[in-house]
Amino acid sequence: MSIRPDSLETLQLTLELLKRIRKDRAVTAAELRQKLIDTDTRFTRELRTIQHLLETLSDPDFKTLDIERDERSKPYRYRWKESAKALSIGGLSPQESLLLTLAEQQLGHLLPARLMKSMEGFFSQARGRLDDSATKQLERQWLDKIRVVSTGQPLLPPKVMPEVFQQVSDALYDNRWLDVTYQNANVTKASGYRVMPLGLVQQGPRMYLACRFEGYDDNRSLALHRIKSAKASTFQFDRPKDFELQQLNDDMGFGDGPPKMIRLRFRIDKPNGLHILECPLSTDQTYKELPDGYEIMATVADTDVLGRWLNSFGDGVSEVTRLAVTYCR
Repeated sequence: MSIRPDSLETLQLTLELLKRIRKDRAVTAAELRQKLIDTDTRFTRELRTIQHLLETLSDPDFKTLDIERDERSKPYRYRWKESAKALSIGGLSPQESLLLTLAEQQLGHLLPARLMKSMEGFFSQARGRLDDSATKQLERQWLDKIRVVSTGQPLLPPKVMPEVFQQVSDALYDNRWLDVTYQNANVTKASGYRVMPLGLVQQGPRMYLACRFEGYDDNRSLALHRIKSAKASTFQFDRPKDFELQQLNDDMGFGDGPPKMIRLRFRIDKPNGLHILECPLSTDQTYKELPDGYEIMATVADTDVLGRWLNSFGDGVSEVTRLAVTYCR
């Protein structure tokens, strides 16, 4: 017997709702509806339709599922009971669960905020799958076998207001103009700008928005923690065909403006110099071996990061020379 199209659609909608209900945080019908819209417009439904399904799923007489409804305040909120096994649609494999968990840990600030919200149910399911005692533990053990470590002194990231990140990521994702109030490091008063958001770059603990100011065609960068307010416009723009985030990364130091390119020359002792030969500063790096070390030459951006990096070697680096160059793509 075939399933009627309307019945099949209701079943699909119900399964999508169940995947996005969590144990650790109760959600409203409106929040679940927005998650569905953000994920797939095929599941766009009226709020009353979502509410009706949730009322059915949380009915105490409906014994198949352990969905509970919190009626202490309106709008009502829904969650899986603590004792529930939740729902594993399609049964995430341990490998898929490991991949999703790593993505949540490492890419949380590099994905659109609304996408992260829409994926909360999947991330929760993946964590539960790895923590399940019945799961083969090799995948769970992998999380304890890897680390991403900094080569410098670890620093806590500067505070970025959640509402700012939400608006920035939404505007970047949708190619919409962004109105920001921004305060440069060397001024005491914030100013308002309209910018074309083009990319996000994480440099150490800081995040920068690559953009172009309205009326200008040069690339700039704004530190996210210095954005005091942000509002995504309703107006979209055509992404510039000549913009390349990788090229911008090569050209800029991600402060409040582009640095100049220099031909850097310096001497360094052999233990530290060997590391630079293995991990060159640039594609045009050259070196000369000396009795007690190396003489290195490379074209690099003259940034504060470069200065701190050179200073970190102490007496191991000497005879530093910066020669101005005209950088051409």
